[in-house]
Amino acid sequence: MSGVTDQLSPANLAQAQELGLSESEWGVILDRLGRPPNQAELGIFSVMWSEHCSYKSSRRHLRKLPTTGDCVICGPGENAGVIDIGDGQACIFKMESHNHPSFIEPYQGAATGVGGIMRDVFTMGARPVALLNALRFGAPEHAKTRALVSGVVAGIGGYGNCVGVPTVGGETNFHSGYNGNILVNAMCVGIADQDSIFYSAAKGAGNPVLYVGAKTGRDGIHGATMASAEFDDETEAKRPTVQVGDPFTEKRLIEACLELMQTGCIIAIQDMGAAGLTSSSVEMADKGGVGIALNLDRVPQRETGMMPVEMMLSESQERMLIVLRQGQEAIAREIFERWELDVALIGRTTDTGHMVLTHKGEVVCDIPIGPLADDAPNYDRPWREAPLRSVFSSKDLPPCNPANALQILMQSPDMASKRWIWEQYDRHVMADTIRASGGAADAAIVRVHGTDKALAISSDCTPRYVAADAFEGGKQAVAESWRNISACGATPLAITDCLNFGNPERPEIMAQLVRAIDGMAEACAVLGFPVVSGNVSLYNETAGTAIPPTPAIGGVGLLADASKAMGFGGAQDGDALILLGKTKGWLGSSLYLREMENREEGAPPPVDLAMERCAGDFVRSVVLAGELSAVHDLSDGGLACAAAEMALASKIGLHLRGGDRLSDAAWFFGEDQGRYLLAVKPSQVEGVLSAAKMAGIEVEQIGSVGGDKIVLNGAPLALDALRDGHEGWLPNLMENE
Repeated sequence: MSGVTDQLSPANLAQAQELGLSESEWGVILDRLGRPPNQAELGIFSVMWSEHCSYKSSRRHLRKLPTTGDCVICGPGENAGVIDIGDGQACIFKMESHNHPSFIEPYQGAATGVGGIMRDVFTMGARPVALLNALRFGAPEHAKTRALVSGVVAGIGGYGNCVGVPTVGGETNFHSGYNGNILVNAMCVGIADQDSIFYSAAKGAGNPVLYVGAKTGRDGIHGATMASAEFDDETEAKRPTVQVGDPFTEKRLIEACLELMQTGCIIAIQDMGAAGLTSSSVEMADKGGVGIALNLDRVPQRETGMMPVEMMLSESQERMLIVLRQGQEAIAREIFERWELDVALIGRTTDTGHMVLTHKGEVVCDIPIGPLADDAPNYDRPWREAPLRSVFSSKDLPPCNPANALQILMQSPDMASKRWIWEQYDRHVMADTIRASGGAADAAIVRVHGTDKALAISSDCTPRYVAADAFEGGKQAVAESWRNISACGATPLAITDCLNFGNPERPEIMAQLVRAIDGMAEACAVLGFPVVSGNVSLYNETAGTAIPPTPAIGGVGLLADASKAMGFGGAQDGDALILLGKTKGWLGSSLYLREMENREEGAPPPVDLAMERCAGDFVRSVVLAGELSAVHDLSDGGLACAAAEMALASKIGLHLRGGDRLSDAAWFFGEDQGRYLLAVKPSQVEGVLSAAKMAGIEVEQIGSVGGDKIVLNGAPLALDALRDGHEGWLPNLMENE
């Protein structure tokens, strides 16, 4: 009994600080309990009040985000967001980070990130139908980059492919700012019937609490705490805090849970994610206004001698907690045993409002639920915005050879083809993927099974803009998601987000978070693009060096007729090229400036949200009217890079004239926002030009499709040469791994 006795010994301030709690937080715990917590109780407080679980630095700012709308069924606060996609169906989706684990143990960190985000979706009753990932790695030449890329990509592919859910899209960037902390953000999208959505509120006392899935081990203990602190020289020693996943168990768990959901037995269901059994039980009890009593002797364990705090904080994967209607235990047991999963009745809901844990006949924890959830710290951290960069003037730039610059940009780390990555993913399993990564579209397109509808899904962020001006960068991330979905002909419905920043205790980092949220909130409001779910990942820094601020946006839109989905790979010989939107030649914070001049300076391009909405609405109208052969939004690398991607995907050359008042660098590579490149059928040119002008959108015909070269203001570049460089960069990098 010595182990239990140790768990019952009173904790002290020094022990609390070792677990990441501050002196003031320790004082609140003493006040709420009226006594010092024991060791097990302290461990539970430490994870529930960690940044990762409590959002104590961001909660007050996240409230600024619009979270309601005509399509919203359930906004933030549940495992994932839920939106109406018509015909009694719902789309359930979320994006979440697994950054710290993926840096320490790239394969398992990325794999369990995929598994965890799928559980967030299917725990609400949805069958997962699509996965995306937003990856940021360090400089290509950094000693760890190639091994991290290899491990992360293998982990994503290995888990998703085995479960049988297609990985259909995402983005991959390289920058030295991520040398010490890579970002692995995973997104999952699922489909459910609106009358079969499940929530996590464990209402009613006396109901059985069922543990299902895999056994509990010691992997992932204090994972939430680890994700709430910056890295240091001891990073490698944190490897035991990384979870280990089993995709085949996850697949069985999905099928068993979805089967149980058809029986009417479930009151509430929650996956065991960050902080494992602790967060799942506390959140379910808190939302249902009940207490919960658990007998830890009944928890299925794969290791011997596990202490209560280890069982409560373990983040072992593929586990769920379910509150059943009374008397339904046998039905649930039969289903999970048939799927060869562990199933155990480990407790009941109560009317006490407390979490009570017993182990080996002793009460090892008795904590009121309220302080664990409602009294979690909610800080108004000081923030100090850095001086904004001045507008960059291109007057002093050397002359630009646009064909040469295009060749260099298209084989730069951010613009080069990511085929080496997405070929490791099964993109078409389930047979509903219409367009995926490399599929020549600005968003992935996935058919809603058995219908004519399709979802358009995109992941977007431009960290260099956010670093230059967090407010404009936050706006732009939302606007680019809107553009990518609109370019496919889909109506943008809602977003999820994953806000990746450094240490919020530093005022300049907190300012990045606050202002990015402000920009996102404004964009969401103007575009009618609400936030329905998300994740905040802070302390992404090593030895005081933070990552570039990276508020990743995952957008979802709806196509009523999947056959009308548009991409940028359908340009035809003789099509006219039309540029939609205003071009000023904005080179501040541009890819051209960084890659060609080795300069990261200047204010980012401003975002006119009213014009974004107008242009997006117009593009959708001409797509659905069948007037275009191809359409591509303009983002990284501006007009020339968008045209090059269209030419490569369409396997045909094109000609673009120069700008009348701008240098070649500004005209071809400026990154003005709110613009689209349209390949228009010859018979439709006048109609498209006239309609755009009538809508108040700047528009001009700037070239044509044809030949086997890209010709920029008379400067030719052979399509084959462009493709060789574009496709070859990443394989050449990775063959040295």
